[in-house]
Amino acid sequence: MAFALNPALAATFFPPVMEARRWLDGVTFPPGRPLLNVSQAAPVDPPPEGLRRALAEAALNDPAAHLYGPVLGMPALRAEVAGQWSAAYGGAIAEDEVAITQGCNQAFCAALATLAGAGDEVILPTPWYFNHKMWLDMAGCRTVPLATGAGLLPDPAACARMIGPRTRAIVLVSPNNPGGVEYPAALVRAFFDLARAHGIALIVDETYRDFDSRAGAPHDLFADPDWRGTFIHLYSFSKAYRLTGHRVGAIVADRDFLAQVEKFLDTVAICPGQLGQIGALWGMRNLAQWVAGERAEILARRAALEQGFGRLEGWKLLGCGAYFAYAEHPCALPSPEVARRLVAEAGVLMLPGTMFTPEGDPAGARQFRIAFANVDAGGIDALIGRLAGWRP
Repeated sequence: MAFALNPALAATFFPPVMEARRWLDGVTFPPGRPLLNVSQAAPVDPPPEGLRRALAEAALNDPAAHLYGPVLGMPALRAEVAGQWSAAYGGAIAEDEVAITQGCNQAFCAALATLAGAGDEVILPTPWYFNHKMWLDMAGCRTVPLATGAGLLPDPAACARMIGPRTRAIVLVSPNNPGGVEYPAALVRAFFDLARAHGIALIVDETYRDFDSRAGAPHDLFADPDWRGTFIHLYSFSKAYRLTGHRVGAIVADRDFLAQVEKFLDTVAICPGQLGQIGALWGMRNLAQWVAGERAEILARRAALEQGFGRLEGWKLLGCGAYFAYAEHPCALPSPEVARRLVAEAGVLMLPGTMFTPEGDPAGARQFRIAFANVDAGGIDALIGRLAGWRP
């Protein structure tokens, strides 16, 4: 006899990346045409040696690294984030306005669990990051899709028409996952002003901020003395320092909000992992130059992909930046079918747009996300060649 399940969780779609990996079952890739996996952009290489040595030293010689720590994270790491973010964004952020989480996904879940309950509404631009949609579904919240226009940029005026009495938050991701686009500072400010006028939260997930192509701060919200009570910033240490397996993220928000977030974090994980925090702190203090090199490499791969798309007949690049490109394919077939055929017939694994859009949205059937961060220039050239040579 099967268990009775939580209806909200049972109705939530299965993890898309895991679904896509199952498409590889039973497929053989010849030596001359190995799989090009552009389905997920998490770093596959380990952290630099200095960071690994810091982790090993802590694991061997720091007894506290194996114990419970503060629910909202190590004071030293919270202070480092507050100091570096204050300098980078031209604002004044206090240590107790920073919380450390088990990755940025947990930061999102903690923020939304604190803001919204069953029946409340949250506005997500489409295409959306599927884990955001999954959490809202599990929590019984209603996701209000905000279609994006030219350049995959959401329109604050269209968003304003969607705000109702149950709206609790607007969520932006910049640089965007899945679209790759970098939201202009003026656009982020317009959404902040909209959220503040309606007394709701603006959540900005900046997981990929270390790979933004622009110099300087990507927005001016922290420089606004009235950011507290409206703006919630999310961040991940995973991409900058290759700490994906250690799960370290952050929330920056006003201290009263974080006092409520602490209830969620204490219940779910008690505290973030100590070793991951030690690694993140060491990285922040020692790896600025190394991260700059990583950023330069990602920007070079972005340029290679943009140039390569110029050779692809019928394909249209809708957005490109940080770890991702988002493209429209020229086939009459829907993108999920094209995706499966590309695995078997071209040795390419990438995610169809239907995984990032509402069910039945015709746009998703024409689109793909390409996660290019783990593919070097030669791999990008091979990807373009395989897409150009494939015929449905």
